[in-house]
Amino acid sequence: MCGIIGAVLIRGQVAPLIRQSLKRLEYRGYDSSGIATVEEGRIYIKKDKGKIDDIHRRLNFDLLPGVIGIGHTRWATHGPPSRSNAHPHIDCNNRIAVVHNGIIENYQELRESLVDRGHSFLSETDTEVIPHLIEEALQTTKGLDQAVGKILPKIEGSYAIAVLDTSGTSLVCARKESPLLLGLSNDGFYCASDVPAFLPMTRQIIVLEDEEIACLTTQGATLYQLSPKGKLFKLPPKSPTTVQWTLDMAEKGGYPHFMLKEIHEQPRVLRDTLRIKKAELQKFAEVMNNHQTICTVAAGTSYHATLASRYMFSQIAGRFLHSVVASESPEIIDTSLGDEAVIIAVSQSGETIDTIHAIKDLKRQGCTILVITNTIDSSITRLADSVLYTQAGPEIGVAATKTFVTQLACLASLSICVGEITGKQTHEEARHLLEELNQFPELLQSIIRNQESIVKETAQHYVAKPSFFFLGRGISRATAMEGALKIKELAYVHAEGYPAGESKHGPIALVEEGFPVVFVAPNDRTRRFILGNVMEMKSRLAQIITLCSGDDERLAELSDSVIQMPSNLSNAFSPIGYVVPLQFLAYYAAIQRGYNPDQPRNLAKAVTVL
Repeated sequence: MCGIIGAVLIRGQVAPLIRQSLKRLEYRGYDSSGIATVEEGRIYIKKDKGKIDDIHRRLNFDLLPGVIGIGHTRWATHGPPSRSNAHPHIDCNNRIAVVHNGIIENYQELRESLVDRGHSFLSETDTEVIPHLIEEALQTTKGLDQAVGKILPKIEGSYAIAVLDTSGTSLVCARKESPLLLGLSNDGFYCASDVPAFLPMTRQIIVLEDEEIACLTTQGATLYQLSPKGKLFKLPPKSPTTVQWTLDMAEKGGYPHFMLKEIHEQPRVLRDTLRIKKAELQKFAEVMNNHQTICTVAAGTSYHATLASRYMFSQIAGRFLHSVVASESPEIIDTSLGDEAVIIAVSQSGETIDTIHAIKDLKRQGCTILVITNTIDSSITRLADSVLYTQAGPEIGVAATKTFVTQLACLASLSICVGEITGKQTHEEARHLLEELNQFPELLQSIIRNQESIVKETAQHYVAKPSFFFLGRGISRATAMEGALKIKELAYVHAEGYPAGESKHGPIALVEEGFPVVFVAPNDRTRRFILGNVMEMKSRLAQIITLCSGDDERLAELSDSVIQMPSNLSNAFSPIGYVVPLQFLAYYAAIQRGYNPDQPRNLAKAVTVL
């Protein structure tokens, strides 16, 4: 997730405005930034890696001339943070500059084709194909807006782009699956990824829809609908909406907290992560299959993701994974592995010190190191033999939400690839599993829409309880553990996540009248056993809160509170969906207990001490 801003001013210099707008978008990406302006037939660019203020001190963005400009603050997805990878990107002739938020799935094929036709590239990014494609389109097409429309059908994936050229008369922007808004004022016209970028200048906004293009000039904004063949059809003017948010609210997308915003972002980031190229997944999968021992190493929420993956790899790929908590790795593994083992290290930040220490030790033993992380060029990536990047974007809330579901999606995709290599899955069976997995973005959207208010009421009913059990069987054990962790992190409530079948070996002694027990109970092959566990707790007068399939009438009638999940949700990957109500439960429990869920006490986003 990156932040983009474009502006066409009627009066005044645009560069200081762009810089200030980028500063308000820095929560969307902060590894590099850049600005391009145009004046008297020339494009001017300043960009570098680092924070906006640091770059500004070195380069002074405000000296860029002109009344039309674009800017970008980056969260790296292709290529590490560097000056060359920072946006804006240009064509061969320095006539076109582009900023982009999104992922171009077919950029490698487009890039190779452009190189064959004589184009030169300066970066490792997917974005750089766009100005080169526009460069070619302008040879046969009149007008920047028409050229942009012509090339967009060639791009597979998601994008929000802003484009300017040396004509200096207009700024063209477009979107598909990545957010883009227009801002209208008496002093100028703007486009941006999010409202904060232009909120001090205007509260009048228009939301661009997928495959719409806007051309901004000093006269206003002209909107077009893009056809599948790249033709533009002019749209009637849209009436702007007046934004009532404060600047603080706007940075959070109108949500009261970043955590709630990030829960709601999960369908989109999950969709982006499921776009990881099959060739990259297969490279990982082949390394895994060529080793006798597969071991995952992770901490906290990432460890719970690896626990869930054990079940995926066992049932889908026919491979057993050892899941190790990173801080315990030196004591458990010591020198018992070697070159026959492959290690999958999973870390959101790529800076978790326990995980880094563990893989340094395992690398010395001769193990092959594979890494799954959300952060390009983080410390962990420099220790890896190969890396897969999830596409969660920056996560401001300390408690992991969208990084967890993207880690699950990445590991699920890998399990399918390994299963096809091992022969556990036929090609047709693997294709069917991928179809099930690709339904989850839409299913998450449905869960968020239908269950948030129900979970909010549930949290209110149990908010005064001092302890909880979260129980699940099979793959749902990991979901239960993550649910317990979340309510501990945010609401400061004692909670245990436990295998439901083990609850009678000790934990049940704590159960008395009114004790809340949360059951994670999808309709998989463990369901008939979990039914017995529910009865055990109910007979001891526990209050039963159940997450189950919407058509599971028996579990619903045994429960004091029930959260009904989509009945078509794949059991093989159920934690991706079932964790969402537990995230809401923790969030609303924290709110109702008077705590800030974005800043839980004693916790940090990346744990960098042993």
